[in-house]
Amino acid sequence: MSQALVIIPTYNEIENIAPILQRLLAMEQYDVLVVDDNSPDGTANKVQEIAQNNPGRIYLEKRLKKKGLGTAYIHGFKWALERDYQYIFEMDADFSHNPDDLDYLYEACKNGADMSIGSRYVSGVNVVNWPMSRVLLSWLASKYVRFITGMDIHDTTAGFVCYQRRVLEAINLNKIQFIGYAFQIEMKFKAYLKKFTIIEVPVIFTDRFRGKSKMSGGIISEAIFGVIKLKLKSIFSSP
Repeated sequence: MSQALVIIPTYNEIENIAPILQRLLAMEQYDVLVVDDNSPDGTANKVQEIAQNNPGRIYLEKRLKKKGLGTAYIHGFKWALERDYQYIFEMDADFSHNPDDLDYLYEACKNGADMSIGSRYVSGVNVVNWPMSRVLLSWLASKYVRFITGMDIHDTTAGFVCYQRRVLEAINLNKIQFIGYAFQIEMKFKAYLKKFTIIEVPVIFTDRFRGKSKMSGGIISEAIFGVIKLKLKSIFSSP
């Protein structure tokens, strides 16, 4: 068993899952856990096939229905903490996160960071294939979150993250409220309140070439209004 586990949540990623798993299998320092929400396109079946041919490297947790990004990661975190993994990663299945950049996040945590973030905005705006309207929305959202929460993080909504085990052990995962992209903000905010060392590592984010985005108006609304709720709650309760 490796010390490092990459968690990939999936829902209808049949076009991406085999290529991303093959890339990760070539990086021997990482095990992979796919948390699939019963994708009707057969994503879980493909993962199971690859896992059977690569025992001890690829794992599958299949849930009965689509429950949201945040709950998929929480499921994966708990799975990792039941085992001996010391470094736990969040990563998308669609190659928007370059697998080669895992090593940079890994090194940051091995060299002192409690949490490292693959950041699109720490060194300018490093986004490829997004329309300008979406780049602007994402960039402004991170600025807004940074202003409301006080976190010194440029890419507050990033979903490419490495946690040292102790961070996930310190956060009460059962009390994480949000299930969409606000989940990413909430996890960073909880780590920030507990004074863990958070480092941003510059990466280039490339929008998916295959499959459909899961972004929706409800997810954006949850993030906008959820941030205010998080900040107010932090004032009146301990982290």
